[in-house]
Amino acid sequence: MNIKNAQKEVDNWINEHGVRYFNELTNMAQLTEEVGEVARIIARRYGEQSEKDSDKDKDLGEELADVMFVVLCLANQTGIDLQEAFDRKMNLKAKRDHNRHHNNDKLK
Repeated sequence: MNIKNAQKEVDNWINEHGVRYFNELTNMAQLTEEVGEVARIIARRYGEQSEKDSDKDKDLGEELADVMFVVLCLANQTGIDLQEAFDRKMNLKAKRDHNRHHNNDKLK
C-alpha cells in the first residue's frame, strides 16, 4: 500500500467508524503518547533497561502502526499529501546526504 492509499483508508475508517477526526492538538497529544509507547518498548527490549513482565507481550509493530495512523490523521486534517511530501523528502535526502554517512567514522 502506498501512502496516498493509506491516507484514504484512514479517512474512510474515520468516516465509517469514528464520529470525526480529533482536533489537531488532540491528535498531536495522541501522537506523543504513541511515540512514547514505542520508545518504552525499544528502551526495554533493545536498550539497557530491563523489560517488565507487563511489557513483554507488547507488539512493537502494532505500536508503530498506531504512530502511523495518527500521522496519517494529522496529514488528512491539515491537507497534506503525505506521499508527495515523503517523495520530496527522499529526493532531498538522497541529494544532500548521499556521501554524508559514508564519511562518518562512527558508522564504520
